[in-house]
Amino acid sequence: MPELPEVQALADFLTERAVGRVVARIDVATINVLKTYDPVVSSLQGLEVTSASRHGKFIDIDVSGLHLVVHLARAGWLHWRDSLPPVPPKPGKGPIALRVHLDDKSGFDLTEAGTQKKLAAYVVRDVQEVPGIARLGPDPLDPSFTVEAFRDLIAADRSQIKGLLRDQAKIAGIGNAYSDDILHAARLSPFKHAANLDEVEVQRLYDAIHEVLTGAVERARGLAAGDLKAEKKLGMRVHGRAGQPCPVCGDTVRSVSFADSSLDYCPTCQTGGKPLADRRLSRLLK
Repeated sequence: MPELPEVQALADFLTERAVGRVVARIDVATINVLKTYDPVVSSLQGLEVTSASRHGKFIDIDVSGLHLVVHLARAGWLHWRDSLPPVPPKPGKGPIALRVHLDDKSGFDLTEAGTQKKLAAYVVRDVQEVPGIARLGPDPLDPSFTVEAFRDLIAADRSQIKGLLRDQAKIAGIGNAYSDDILHAARLSPFKHAANLDEVEVQRLYDAIHEVLTGAVERARGLAAGDLKAEKKLGMRVHGRAGQPCPVCGDTVRSVSFADSSLDYCPTCQTGGKPLADRRLSRLLK
């Protein structure tokens, strides 16, 4: 799933390539991708792209005051084309869900792999009309996200810190991959409860959030949209590296599987050498 660093890079890429261009046409190949119907998607035609920005994991494309907002979900992606074919994609055929043509014949496709179709596009007058944006918590890279604000956020939170980091209503933009790497950098078990963190652990976790996310944003800066997935994979500390040596201590990175996802961690760095039970609904072995 694209997370904060990749979504920021895509927004930056669109700022460079699409801002100043006029939307010539939008082809909808999968009607379910559209989550709003007023304004209609054709309202964007003839309007200028004035900015591209990020809200959590959402891309916000400002088109002369209207907003095309995109959430790529788990298997979605944005593919830039310097020259788009004039023939619209066939509805329901292939991975293309929506295609945006610009006035210089360039543009981009929104695609989604797999059978779970969760890619979402919204056309709104105000981004706060998008439910997912309206409920977002603070952005971890915003200057207002201080260690004091973070401490207040987690002080009475009884959830496990892996879940807290992924909860978009608490902290915006972090998903499964970067939460794994953040917890590894902070040397914390993913199943420790947030409210049980001491002052040193809170500071370590806060620092790790900034270290991991800013590092990933810098690595992604300036990359073409098509190169971002490979860069993300190469830059991971433990996520997606189960069975490989930990880059810090050399212990074997392990994985815990759940119904629809998994987490990766280093026992030596994070759980005092104790493995986590690798079964659904597992809990830390005390």
